[in-house]
Amino acid sequence: MSNLLQNIHSPEHVKQVPEAQLPTLAAELRNVILKTVSKNGGHLASNLGAVELTIELLRIFSPPADKIIWDVGHQSYSWKLLTGRYELFHTLRKLNGISGFPKPHESIYDASVAGHAGTALSTAMGFAAGRDRKSENSHVIAIIGDASITNGISLEALNNLEDTQSKVIVILNDNKMSIDCNVGALSRRFGSMLTNAKYNQIKAAVEAWAHKAHLSPLRTIYHRIEHAIKSIWLPNTFFEGFGLRYIGPIDGHNFRALNNALRSARDDKRSVLVHVITQKGRGFEPAEEAPSHWHGVGPFTLDACEPTASKRGYSKAFGEALTEMANHDPSIVAITAAMCSGTGLESFAEKHPTRFFDVGICESHAVVFAAGLAASGFRPYFAVYSSFLQRAVDCVMHDVCIQNLPVTFCIDRAGIVGSDGPTHHGVFDIPMLRCLPNLTLMQPADEHELCAMLKTARTHNGPCAIRYPRDPGPELTPQFDIPALPYGKADVRLAPPAGSTRIVWIWTLGDMLTTALDVAARLTAAHYAVGVVNARFIKPIDSDCLGQQCADAACFVTLENGTRIGGFGSALVEALEQLNSKIPVYRFGWSDAFQQQGSTQELMVQEGLTPDLLTARLLTILPKIKIIES
Repeated sequence: MSNLLQNIHSPEHVKQVPEAQLPTLAAELRNVILKTVSKNGGHLASNLGAVELTIELLRIFSPPADKIIWDVGHQSYSWKLLTGRYELFHTLRKLNGISGFPKPHESIYDASVAGHAGTALSTAMGFAAGRDRKSENSHVIAIIGDASITNGISLEALNNLEDTQSKVIVILNDNKMSIDCNVGALSRRFGSMLTNAKYNQIKAAVEAWAHKAHLSPLRTIYHRIEHAIKSIWLPNTFFEGFGLRYIGPIDGHNFRALNNALRSARDDKRSVLVHVITQKGRGFEPAEEAPSHWHGVGPFTLDACEPTASKRGYSKAFGEALTEMANHDPSIVAITAAMCSGTGLESFAEKHPTRFFDVGICESHAVVFAAGLAASGFRPYFAVYSSFLQRAVDCVMHDVCIQNLPVTFCIDRAGIVGSDGPTHHGVFDIPMLRCLPNLTLMQPADEHELCAMLKTARTHNGPCAIRYPRDPGPELTPQFDIPALPYGKADVRLAPPAGSTRIVWIWTLGDMLTTALDVAARLTAAHYAVGVVNARFIKPIDSDCLGQQCADAACFVTLENGTRIGGFGSALVEALEQLNSKIPVYRFGWSDAFQQQGSTQELMVQEGLTPDLLTARLLTILPKIKIIES
């Protein structure tokens, strides 16, 4: 195989690749993506499907003058490879390496951050409005993929598009998938466009004629014919009602069809939507056959038919426990926002299909929908990643907490999530939610406590949130007969020696309990009296336990996998203020910054949150309160 990629360092080099060699370039891109993701992990299926589209975008448009905005960003690996990052691509998602998402600080060709779905069209409209007010002559293109067109922000942008009077080009990369299978009326509408037999027969005949005629000089005539066909067989095309000229559906793996459609969109004075059909996982048979399983993967062997199996984690434990609860409680319903498999709800969906709701990439709608269910007498559990719940905090406050409705938010990927980086780290949920009246906020230390907290939420007559990390906890045998927790009560996991005074009390949350116990052992070896508390409840914090400990405490230490500002440590400080305590508190968590990508361990080392680094820091703080002589 030739190596075209090593000679491509900018979009101009892509334009110089002869048309006959484009399939070779596509094959090279897929090969590099496969090899790199197999070593580093990453988003695979979506990237394999967007290769030809990316090549043609760079042949037709000229970034950075033209703004190419990706939505969602996990389609962008080919983009990175073709815009000067081939030599760095082996560092993908590694500490200090290139990001798995577009990142303006990384490259002048990345117009905008794209870690969440639904933002590209609004961003593009902003760029276009700015361009027109500066009288610039450039293009703005939004590539919307993985069903993010159904997101509320996308629909708000569509509603506003015609009124802005600024031309944008929208590429709808339709691969029939988000992370799991697409749901909803929009998906079905696109499907009817694709499967209308009469339209597709005539369209295919016109395309065959156009390809034989080497379309370029006749492109305008061809698309007029195509529009006439659509007006007969596809009346009231959805997007044209929003002021978008519609071109498509286009075969997203046919270079000539893509080239002609994108040129037509570029040359039109109106806003245009190009509907491109791609195959998620293209070129890698296992991903073609099971794209949801190969959406985001860890390292794997290239000849594998399945991604490398990960350890049993909180997501799976949550799904199993909720399914078991629903077996005995018909009021329990489960909600997900296009993340059935990611949040562990496959078993629930299979066993209780009439009580399972996938609302698509629409987190705000999911929260308000849950509020309606709760007000109707049901007990909804909304499973959502921490970084995605951020998009719906207003609805948690306005529609759930004000009404004190018994909705349970099961917050997956809470804390640092490693190589996905700052757009996906779930470190902000505690301060965002802790300030909301009526909300109970918990975090389990293991799968058994998670099961108990799900039951606690069921018995509590008000909103609850349970946060748990991406990394698996202690491997435990599933156990479903665990009772609900005593409401608001902490668990003293390590008591100091009897009769101790001037005790160092470490209060910790969930996945940091093991670290806290390790630190306690090291401090004990250095002749300190130490106790460890698994808080379990972030709100309400166990003030009774805290008040009892104040009698003999020299200080309190808090340890959390969340941001320090407004986090669990702040909650403990506030509780001590209510107790009129002057005992010092030393808080450890993530600093006031967007944490970068890297393995969890690497990031913990950088932040000083490993047992040895924490102990060293504490030994510089605590020497005046040593209570046991050497």
